[in-house]
Amino acid sequence: MSEAKHERLGLERQQLQGMLQTMLTARKIDERMWLLNRAGKIPFVISCQGHEAAQVGAVTALRPDEDYLLPYYRDMGMVLHFGMTVKDLMMAGFARAEDPNSGGRQMPGHFGSKKHRIVTGSSPVTTQVPHAVGFAMAGKIKKENFVCLTSFGEGSSNQGDFHEAANFAGVHRLPVIFFCENNHYAISVPVDRQIACERVSDRASSYGMHGETIDGNDPLAVYEAVKNAADRGRDGAGPSLIETMSYRLTPHSSDDDDRSYRSRDEVDDARKKDGIVTFTEYLKTRELLTDTEEKDMHDAIQQTIDEATEAAEEAAYAEAETTLDHVYHS
Repeated sequence: MSEAKHERLGLERQQLQGMLQTMLTARKIDERMWLLNRAGKIPFVISCQGHEAAQVGAVTALRPDEDYLLPYYRDMGMVLHFGMTVKDLMMAGFARAEDPNSGGRQMPGHFGSKKHRIVTGSSPVTTQVPHAVGFAMAGKIKKENFVCLTSFGEGSSNQGDFHEAANFAGVHRLPVIFFCENNHYAISVPVDRQIACERVSDRASSYGMHGETIDGNDPLAVYEAVKNAADRGRDGAGPSLIETMSYRLTPHSSDDDDRSYRSRDEVDDARKKDGIVTFTEYLKTRELLTDTEEKDMHDAIQQTIDEATEAAEEAAYAEAETTLDHVYHS
């Protein structure tokens, strides 16, 4: 029998099951948040469903104790791997004082944690991309050997922030991984109305960097691409543009009705290629996951989410007196 992909990559059973567990955790948190939103308990959801395989494959290739993550608003799988907990994310969803991202001040999906090396993002899309380049430049000046991964959607790749950041990173050979999660829609605008080139990664050559497009439903393929990009960055070979192709399985956000711009047949067809389904099948086919282990994984994740939801519902909002904290100095 030929060598399996995970064997060639040096990934073992425990690591592979850990990847699946993080993917499932992100999916189940997201599903719970949609229910809470529709019940009127949390204000907003911006979904990660369909992105989990790409996200977890990417961050598994990084070093969370050394590297920096500058995510965008869908990256629940990434921040879980870097150390955020289910409870942390629920506190953010409910906008409670215990929200580690902002103390309940930011919308959900605005991730940030200094201790976990997750650099705080903001609402204007693509602003995290030049920030990643700045972090990488600082690391190069200080002779620190870390890599910055910054993620964004294909719509963001058309913003000036992306192009200025990519140009600067290319000129200065900075260890940045530009990670484009192409889910085919910038809210309601399909990708063929967004870019004239065939792939976002085609733009890499303009900035003197490596570029490639990967199946975003295959976490092992994404792992390999990002691992190679990280190695190039650490070796001084400069930045990389990695584009993953997946599909957004939900509306853009809880305020969007995607029925106005795409058919149910299109969405249903994409669900057949869902990375969680195909990766589970991969592990089972190669006897890396049993039915019992899968059930136990689902049950444990669901219990954790139930407990985190209850804790967040009962948690306090920030005191009114803290409104001006971190804004004005008195």
